[in-house]
Amino acid sequence: MFKFEYLRPTSIKEACELLAKHGADARVIAGGTDLMVQIRDKDKKLADIKYVVDITRIREMNFIEEDGDTIRLGALVTHDQIYRSPVLRTAVPFLCKACNAVGSPQIRHVGTIGGNICNASPAADAVPPMVALDAEVKIESVGCSRTVPLTSIYLKPYVTGLAAGEIITEIKFKRLEPGTQTAFIKLGRRKAIAISRINIAATLRIDEKGKVAEARISPGCIFSVPGRVTAAEEVLTGKLPTDELIHEAGSKVSEEMIRRTGVRWSTEYKKPVVEALTRRVLKQALGADKLEERSE
Repeated sequence: MFKFEYLRPTSIKEACELLAKHGADARVIAGGTDLMVQIRDKDKKLADIKYVVDITRIREMNFIEEDGDTIRLGALVTHDQIYRSPVLRTAVPFLCKACNAVGSPQIRHVGTIGGNICNASPAADAVPPMVALDAEVKIESVGCSRTVPLTSIYLKPYVTGLAAGEIITEIKFKRLEPGTQTAFIKLGRRKAIAISRINIAATLRIDEKGKVAEARISPGCIFSVPGRVTAAEEVLTGKLPTDELIHEAGSKVSEEMIRRTGVRWSTEYKKPVVEALTRRVLKQALGADKLEERSE
């Protein structure tokens, strides 16, 4: 057992000042679903934390708002809030489905979208849909505020480029254009309360001629940092979607996986699985897959 000082700011300004003052000795906590596990894990080397900054009282970081064609989420919005939001269920159902796939009901009620981003786990369920949405994050520190693409903050698994005094306060993305359908698939060891082995999000916008006007394919768990697979997207764009093209898109995703990570002991398993999941998620998007109601 080790001791740390517990701090509870009530504003973004106060939180930034505390983080700037204590630097690398401090860690931010919101839901705590990742940090508390890491603190107990000696291999994570977090036993030297001297300050824990609890940001859950910062009301200005808990909101879901529409701003014209932009949707904005406070970093303290929980997975359950996202799942239950009428705005998000209509505008970005695959993000709702991804958040509903996180952990257990208890975890979804306290775990936050900001924490899911900042933990930088390759298996984060909410990140692939946000990458497909070209989401941006607002980063604040003492006297400074900047907005950057979500993908730009990731350096490697579990590591972001955020400085010691910086905090993500907001996530925003543009509404999808009319005619766009979305889908999300997660593969885990169990049907519930499981960390993703592979997950994938996709959007497809179909034009009046039935052709794919735009495709976005964002897999999780197979790259060291989040990203889309433009080669697979280009296979579909401008063409009538067929089984052959969908199969080719799946092959492009597995090829990109191997290009980025090389051939590993898990490749023999992951290659056919990621191809199958890509085909499945694209077919669900084409079929206007409906958000499943949770029966709890």
